[in-house]
Amino acid sequence: MDKNQAESACHDRYSPAATTVEPALCCPVDYDAKWLKAIPQEVIDCDYGCGDPSKYVREGETVLDLGSGAGKICFIASQVVGEHGKVIGVDMNDSMLEVANKFAPVVAETIGFENVEFHKGNITNMQEIINNNDIDVVVSNCVLNLVSNIDKPKLFSELFRVTKGGGRAVISDIVASECVPEEMQNDEHLWSGCISGAMKDTAFVEAFAEAGFEEITVVKHETEPWQTVGGIEFRSMTVVACKADADGNTDAGPDPEAEGGCCGASGCC
Repeated sequence: MDKNQAESACHDRYSPAATTVEPALCCPVDYDAKWLKAIPQEVIDCDYGCGDPSKYVREGETVLDLGSGAGKICFIASQVVGEHGKVIGVDMNDSMLEVANKFAPVVAETIGFENVEFHKGNITNMQEIINNNDIDVVVSNCVLNLVSNIDKPKLFSELFRVTKGGGRAVISDIVASECVPEEMQNDEHLWSGCISGAMKDTAFVEAFAEAGFEEITVVKHETEPWQTVGGIEFRSMTVVACKADADGNTDAGPDPEAEGGCCGASGCC
């Protein structure tokens, strides 16, 4: 599937999902209830994801959320980083951004400070939104698989470009047990449903290394598949990838639920 087809399929699927809940677009995720109290139910209802990268964020940090949707992860992160931190959401779906911007002042009033901003943009090219080395933590929740395969290397390069030296990327996404065949990739429903754009799990880890990240750790890799399609298992994975500073130091940040070390990244397709 080419770039235009991928973007069109996602737009057509996610625009109505901003106001009407579509359960097929998400995996069950347990979020800390204390952060959800400040978030309006309308935002929670139209949240679609497969993990919670906000668990790996610290107070005072600047956070960038790729494919921020209706803003749930941004609103959680805004509370974690506090009034001295900052959260930036980037999404290209107008309907989702409308929801996020509608409720941003509501969340700010509830928590007592305003530290979130949303921008419309393509996450494979954020030059006009985010400067080089500007972000402490880049997060994303079940979005990278929606980017066309031809643009995925550019996306990982953008991840690296915007991250500060000593910063990190924390990405929750759907990965596949095997390389997804082309006929499945060309199915718009499977693509927009976070299935056929998924990378093979080992290739997903390798992509961070190829972009320049170091100390790449799989902190969550579900044992049970979310879905099995065409004999291929699709499951949620969360990766923490560090960018070394000028002295070669890395910082993986908080690690609340590590389940082992780096995935054996071999057999990349």
